[in-house]
Amino acid sequence: MRAMLLVSSLVALTGCAGFLPKPDPNQAWVDLAADQDSSLHAVQVDDRDWTDKRFFQVQPGSHELTVRYQFPVQPTNIGPQAEPLWRDCQLNVQYKDFNAGQHYQLEAGSIGFRPWAKLYDQQRNVVGKGKPAGCQRT
Repeated sequence: MRAMLLVSSLVALTGCAGFLPKPDPNQAWVDLAADQDSSLHAVQVDDRDWTDKRFFQVQPGSHELTVRYQFPVQPTNIGPQAEPLWRDCQLNVQYKDFNAGQHYQLEAGSIGFRPWAKLYDQQRNVVGKGKPAGCQRT
């Protein structure tokens, strides 16, 4: 009985963690996407901390989004090591024309030690690119 209660509680908690709020039609919504082996988290909007790491929702207009991107650098890029080297980086993405009710996608990846980020509009046009704001080894 205890095991069943524990399992059902864990399933309930896991399900709640995955739900995103309904987008506000008066704001722009930014989804985050990263490679399978990496993670991408929302950090700040216009130098103010953002509470939900899974997305951004901003008023129309100009904004700077800060994200945290963690990714592995494969041994083929660093020399004779058995394990990947993990990097923890922040990137800033500026865009001057967020529109209400529009969905955007912020994607991140890396080439060797260098992270990159691109902001796409609904038509998959690149509307912004990330600028590195500091990296560290983890």
